[in-house]
Amino acid sequence: MTVTESLSARQEEIKAEFIAARGSWGDPWQTVLKIDPEFVAAYLHLYMVPWKKNYLSPKFKELCYLSVSAAATHLYVPGIHAHITAALDLGATPHEIIEVLELASTLGIHTMNIGVPLLVEVLEELGRTGPSPLKEYQERLKAEFTEVRGYWHDFWNEMLELDPEMFGAYTEFSSVPWKTGTLSPAEKELIYISYDIAATHLYVPGTKLHIRNALNHGATVEQILEVMEISSVLGIHAVTTAVPILAKELAERDIQL
Repeated sequence: MTVTESLSARQEEIKAEFIAARGSWGDPWQTVLKIDPEFVAAYLHLYMVPWKKNYLSPKFKELCYLSVSAAATHLYVPGIHAHITAALDLGATPHEIIEVLELASTLGIHTMNIGVPLLVEVLEELGRTGPSPLKEYQERLKAEFTEVRGYWHDFWNEMLELDPEMFGAYTEFSSVPWKTGTLSPAEKELIYISYDIAATHLYVPGTKLHIRNALNHGATVEQILEVMEISSVLGIHAVTTAVPILAKELAERDIQL
């Protein structure tokens, strides 16, 4: 095997701390440990920040990791698998896991949130003057969205005006977890924050909106920061995805570490 089993005392110490904190170990970390053990130690320190604070329950933290991994901007399958397993082990129900995935699946509407205002800008440059008054159907859609989702934001106005059919379908789609789900309103808003603020998305209007909504529903500043801390470790997937490829190449070249 390319990665030899002999470890220094420091490497053994780091590995033991990692397993004690995370409850698992894998070949990618064994490779990194052999090449740069202090990186493993520093990552463990970073990863453990929200786990030492514990403003969120362990189960809900795993649901946040799942949201970040499963969101369309990331789709990190190893993370999806690991965090579904961990969430179930911590008592999450199938309904809760499906609800998180339903919440994360609304990310696609950001195409409209970003695209429709740009369309309006171009139309205004071409001579469009002001929005048209809302029709009864549009007013009804706005009221339904506001009642179920508990808020209204101006970035919905132009979509409601120009494409009420799409807005109506999205209202129905996005409202399902608010009608059938078991997570609290604050927890739902924290899930939205987890993938909106992730490095693969960084959707500023949505993040700010859901921070406000979460606070209005009773979430604390500490809980919101903990969600951000969880999302912040997404960058480690550069290591966990690429290192197995490196290990395979090293093995084929019979390079010993």
